[in-house]
Amino acid sequence: MSYRLVYIAIVLFLASCSKKGCDLPDEIERIPVDVKIDRLEKDFFTIDSEEQVRSFLKEQPLFAEKFLQQSQYPHDSILVNSLLGMATNPSLDSLAQQAIEKFGDMKEEKKQLETAFKVIKFYYPDFVVPEVKTFVSGLGQDLLVSDSLMVFGIDFFIGKDALYRPDAYEYILKRYERPNMVPAALLLLSNKYNKADFLDRSMLSEMINAGKAYYFVQTVMPCTPDSTIIGYSGQQLADVHHNEGRIWAHFIEKSLLYEKNPFLVKKYIGERPNTPEIDSTAPGRLGTWVGWQIVRKYMERNPKVTLPELMADTDFKKIFAESKYKPEKR
Repeated sequence: MSYRLVYIAIVLFLASCSKKGCDLPDEIERIPVDVKIDRLEKDFFTIDSEEQVRSFLKEQPLFAEKFLQQSQYPHDSILVNSLLGMATNPSLDSLAQQAIEKFGDMKEEKKQLETAFKVIKFYYPDFVVPEVKTFVSGLGQDLLVSDSLMVFGIDFFIGKDALYRPDAYEYILKRYERPNMVPAALLLLSNKYNKADFLDRSMLSEMINAGKAYYFVQTVMPCTPDSTIIGYSGQQLADVHHNEGRIWAHFIEKSLLYEKNPFLVKKYIGERPNTPEIDSTAPGRLGTWVGWQIVRKYMERNPKVTLPELMADTDFKKIFAESKYKPEKR
C-alpha cells in the first residue's frame, strides 16, 4: 500500500478547515486577560547613537537581560556597540521594515495569546501573564519564552518572501511561517508544566512526553489546526492520519516502544526531513505525532483527568495502557 494513498477530500478537509466548536466556555472567556504586544523593533531601528542604545537598554531591563543577555558581557560597551551596529545596518533595517509591514497590528497574535493565557489561567490560577515583545535581531534568535517574558523574533517568521531567511534546512524553513509562530511559543511554554520521568528515556517515554506538549497547545489554542501545532503541511497530516495503522505497526513490529538507544530514539523523535524507515514520503518526528494520538486517546477515555493532572503525570506506561491506543492497519 502506498503511504501517500489518501483521498483528496481528506486532504482538503485537514489542510484548510479550522476546528469547529472551538469557542471558549463562558467561565474561561470571562477571565480578565489583556495582552499588549510591545513592538521593540519600531523604536530600535531609529537609534543612531550609543546614548540612544543605552537608553533603550535602560527602558527594557527584562528584555536586555533575558533576550540580549546583557549581564553575560564583560563590559556594557561591547553590547552597546553591537546593538548600534545592528540598528544602523541598512540591510537589517530593510529586513525590519519588511517585518513591520508583514505583521501589521498583530491583532491575530494578540487574540491567540489572550485566548491561550485565559485557558492557562483557568487551569493554573497562579499563572502570571508574561510581557510580550517583538524584535528583529538579524535572524539571531527566533523565540524566547520565560515565566516573565515572551519575545518573538518576527524576522524569522516573515515567510518565503523575506529578504533574508534563517539558515535552516528547507523542511524546517517551511515551519518558519507566521501561523506557526504563536503555537511554537506556547509549545515552549508547555515545558514549565510538562513533567517527565528523566530516568527512563525510552522511545515510548519520549513519545508521550512530546504528545503531552502538543496536547497542551491544542488545549490552550482550541481553534488552531493540528497541522499548525505540529508543523506538518496539510498534505503530510492527511497522509499520517490515513496511514496511522501502518505507522503504529512499524513501531510494534520493530519492537521500538521500549528502545533506549538514543540514536534510534532520535530517528523518530528528533528533527529529520522524513522517516524513510517507514516510507520515503513520511515526515520526520513521527514518534511525536504518535505520542500525541496516544495522549488524545488517554484523555478521551479519562474525561475526569484535568490538563494539570495530565501534565504532572510522569507514568507514561499508565497513560499508554489506559489509552488503549491500537489503530488498525489498512
